Amino acid sequence: MKFQRHNAIRELVAHSLVANQDELRRKLRRRGFEVTQATLSRDIHELRLSKGPGGYSLPSSSGNGNGGAAVTDDAPPSVVEMIESFGLRVRQAMNQVIVSTVMGGAQPVAAALDHEAWPEVLGTIAGDDTVLVICSDPRRAAEAEARLRTMLES
Repeated sequence: MKFQRHNAIRELVAHSLVANQDELRRKLRRRGFEVTQATLSRDIHELRLSKGPGGYSLPSSSGNGNGGAAVTDDAPPSVVEMIESFGLRVRQAMNQVIVSTVMGGAQPVAAALDHEAWPEVLGTIAGDDTVLVICSDPRRAAEAEARLRTMLES
């Protein structure tokens, strides 16, 4: 849910004037996200939004308040970002790696792994809080587990 909420905030700030937190909270509510002021403050901090005379803007924007044209990074979040946000534990089982995540975190982690196309990963299957990472052999699974564990422990 946090991942979807962050994406909604990015889209709102990039495509419309958002003058203050209350306005952002109302716009999010219209999109189905009920958030408290404390949660919204954390989201603003995590997304590194800045507030200027024209309202909130994304970190890479020119600061004019609309954040529109300057934002060109439509790439999905990296595996590192997803593991840092959602990952809990990583274990190897033969030619597979099991990634345990917070509730609702498996899909974004699996999508990031699929998008980055690691050579040792053949594919992923995601539930709600578990990702099954399928590798061609146990050696490749050990490589994937080591990479994921390093991210998780950093």
